[in-house]
Formats: sequence, structure tokens, C-alpha cells
Amino acid sequence: MNIAVVGLSHKTASVEVREKLSIPEAQVESAMTELCSYPHIEEVAILSTCNRMEVYIVAKETDHGIREVSQFLSDWSQLPLHQLRPHLFILLHQDAVMHLMRVAAGLDSLVLGEGQILAQVKNTHKLGQQYKGIGRLLNRLFKDAITAGKRVRTETSIGTGAVSISSAAVELAQMKVQNLADCRISILGAGKMSRLLVQHLLSKGAVKIAIVNRSTRRAEELASQFPNAELGLHPLSEMMAVLAASDIVFTSTAATEPLLDRAKLEPILEPHQSLMLFDISVPRNVDADVNELNNVHVFNVDDLKAVVAQNQESRRQMAMEAEALLEEEVEAFELWWRSLETVNTISSLRDKVESIREQELEKALSRLGSEFADKHQEVIEALTRGIVNKILHDPMVQLRALQDIETRRRAMQSLQILFNLDSGEQFG
Repeated sequence: MNIAVVGLSHKTASVEVREKLSIPEAQVESAMTELCSYPHIEEVAILSTCNRMEVYIVAKETDHGIREVSQFLSDWSQLPLHQLRPHLFILLHQDAVMHLMRVAAGLDSLVLGEGQILAQVKNTHKLGQQYKGIGRLLNRLFKDAITAGKRVRTETSIGTGAVSISSAAVELAQMKVQNLADCRISILGAGKMSRLLVQHLLSKGAVKIAIVNRSTRRAEELASQFPNAELGLHPLSEMMAVLAASDIVFTSTAATEPLLDRAKLEPILEPHQSLMLFDISVPRNVDADVNELNNVHVFNVDDLKAVVAQNQESRRQMAMEAEALLEEEVEAFELWWRSLETVNTISSLRDKVESIREQELEKALSRLGSEFADKHQEVIEALTRGIVNKILHDPMVQLRALQDIETRRRAMQSLQILFNLDSGEQFG
């Protein structure tokens, strides 16, 4: 069995491509069920965020499994495979393991060291278990990756003052207008990213902030976290009126179709009214045709790269420290993974010897006669079981103790040949 990851990220694909592959949480179960139905895929986990879409698999035959995932992504996005393939990356075995560790640690993020991705990896693990996509290998891999992500954040300073997508959007807005205190600002959405937007806007001096959300209760929960701020709360039905009275709009909702387009915005804006839209959602909340409007400027997650670049350089040294920690975690996972081969071989050896013991015991008891057999069966059973355990004890201890992977593998191959074992599943 082998681990592989097939996916794309902000490094390989634009937001236009990424949004086509985005899988909302409500559709993760059906996507996972479909992937698990493919003949060569044994386990699957789906990590879908605004900056990446990655499918982790355990495959019987790696090449076939990768082809099945690639075809699934093509079908899901309705992009022909030849158009999608240039944006995909494929990582196998140890490279796939290291990749997830780096992702969980925030080392592969658009914003180096950002904290939100660790929660997203945890959620992927939870959903994978809930929908029966994750089995023994991916369960251990995700647990170890989450541990690695926590270690990097506690044992290095890479997370200190890390900017998030939300803070980078606020930073970009401040670069465009200089003084946020003078601006009328509205935020569409009341989730975690919106809460971070409010936090960063207040820290930059913004005072006129309105929240528009489908659920009034969630908007109230968000406002309750900022008791000293006067946040205006509005239902979705008031969205266009709020936008008409805004200078800056941030959008951060889970909508799968654009909330705003040219047809909606054009009628509400005065001829010379300027408006800045910062869309940090994937799929995008703002349709590309809004750019056709005069005095309206739209920025999406890909436009944040310039802001993020200023932040990256100071963190590169910290990232190097983090990489060393991840090497330790990858090595620990590898040792566990390879030990599964030992478990299978030992299990096959024990099964074979136990089968021989049972057959020979049955023969012996039948020759001894029923009266003697009934009286002494327990003693004879314990005797033969004890002999088997004693004979197997040393080989098993020695096999488990072998740290070098190649030496262990050679020893297992020798056992399989000498005892003619059916070794079952292999994890090489």
C-alpha cells in the first residue's frame, strides 16, 4: 500500500482554476464516497481550502490510484484533463508525508506560518473519519501531521505575529486608502475569517464597520466578541443598501456562486462613486464582470501576494528551524509505517504455526482416545501452545528490534520464503 497526494494550490493554479475544484464541506461526503468506490483507492482524505485542493489516498497500485483521482478532479471541475493536468502536483510516499506535515505547519501556505490551516487539517481528519474515508494509514498520518503542526508553532517562533489571509487583505486595503478610519466598511459573512477581518480593521483604526450575514445569530455572536466596537449588523436582504453606502467591502462567505456581479452593483452606485471590493473567498463571492464598472476595483486572494511577500523574508530563518522538526516527525511516521510490514509477516508466521499446532493436536487427541483426550485436553493444549510461543518469541523480538528498514525487509523476505508465508498486504 502506498500514500500519494494529488492536488493544486496557490503555487500551481490561479483562483479561477482553484474555485472550480473547491469542494464545500456539505459535499465532502459524496466526493469521498465516489473516490472510495474506485478500484485502486483504499483510503481517502480531502483538504479543500481557499488556497489549495488536495486529495490524499492510500492506493493498491499507485499509478492507477493517481489516474483515478485525476479523473475525479477533472469530472468535478468540468475541466478536461489536458487543461487541468498542468496545474496539478503529484507527490508519492515520503514526499506526500512530508508535504502534509509542511501544510499542517503553515510552511506551504500563501502566508508563511499562518495558523488557520492547522484547524483545516484537523477538520479534514475529522470528516475523513466521520465519512469512513480514512483508514489505518491516513489516520496515523493526519494525527502525526497535526502533532507536527503544533510542535512547529510551540517550538519555533514562526507563528508569532503571523499574518493571515484576513490581515493581509486589511493590510492591502490600508495601502490603497491610507486612512481606514475615514472609510465606511462592510463585511459580507460572519465566519472565522470575518472575525479576523474585524479584529485587524479595528487594530488599524477603522470605526465604521457593518456586518451583513444570512444568519443574524452568527452576526450577533461575532459582534459579541468586540464589545467596545460599534458594529452595524444587517440581514442579507439589506446587503445592496449597505454596499451602496460603503467605500470598502470585504467578502468572506461560503457561497458557491458569486453574491455580487455587475448587474447587481451597477444600479446602486452613483456615476462617480468609487468602491473597493476585497474578495477573500474561494469560490469567489464577486463575479469577474464587476471589473468592467468604472471606479470599482476588485481584489481577490491572488492579489494579496505582494503584501505577503514583505512578510515572508523575515520568516525564512524560522521556516528552516521548522523543517528540521518536521524531518523528525516524518522519520517517526516512516518507522511506524515500515513496522506494519513486520506486523503482517509476524501475523502470517503465527497463523501458519498455529494452524500446524491445531492440526497436529487434533491428530494426537484422536489417537489417544476420547476418554484420555477429554481428561487431559487442556494440559496438552497448554503444552503445545507454550512450545509454539517459546519457538516464535526470539524471531519476533529480533524482527521488531531491527531499525534499519532494508535489513528488516530482507529478514522478512527470508521468513516469507523459508516458511512459505502468504504475507498479505504489503506497505512498501
